[in-house]
Amino acid sequence: MAAGGKFGFQLLSRKFGFMEDREIKDLFMKWGLQGYLSVQTYTFEKQFQAYQKDDFVLDFLRDPKVTSTLLMPSKRGGFSPVGSVAASVTAKAVPCSILSMDFFDRLHADGLVHEDGRICGCFDEFVEGFTVSDEIRKMLLMEDSDHYDLYSEEEKEQFLFLLFCHVVLGGGCCQYEDNVDPYLSTVKTIYKQLLSVQKDPTTKALHVISNVFRVTGLVG
Repeated sequence: MAAGGKFGFQLLSRKFGFMEDREIKDLFMKWGLQGYLSVQTYTFEKQFQAYQKDDFVLDFLRDPKVTSTLLMPSKRGGFSPVGSVAASVTAKAVPCSILSMDFFDRLHADGLVHEDGRICGCFDEFVEGFTVSDEIRKMLLMEDSDHYDLYSEEEKEQFLFLLFCHVVLGGGCCQYEDNVDPYLSTVKTIYKQLLSVQKDPTTKALHVISNVFRVTGLVG
């Protein structure tokens, strides 16, 4: 156990399939995400409980083994280690209870997507730096969209929904899809590989046992 009861971390050389998949890499490039995504795995030396999240992420972003290896996009292109120790952090729990891609069936039911997967278009508008030219992006970004309330505020906080937003909106140079299927298949693959599920021995129902946090660190 780490001295002083702190969490200690060690980088593992684990690769995730979706980061190596040629088709997904091509989509990331098309969506302006290639070169801006990094996935790394660390082990830690103490048992973790969700209520310890603040101490956990603070120890994480202050550990020299992390600050020297945790990669961030560089202004010069590519990635470079964080380097600096965090003075303070905030960690917000992100719910991840959804277990089925049926969650997105309402895109079809509510008329944002045709039966064959084609996304319904709309007149171009520019919102928060994004070109909004279809009903899905309009639903995500514009409160005056007829479909803005298709998902509740609680559902919009779900990790699965956030991943969907990330790939649909893309990066600075994003070529958008005309069909929703590449978005959904990519999100499904990422979600399954990042989270762990377990079967309840009594009910036999599956539930997610992973914890997801949105972390913000400030350098002193």
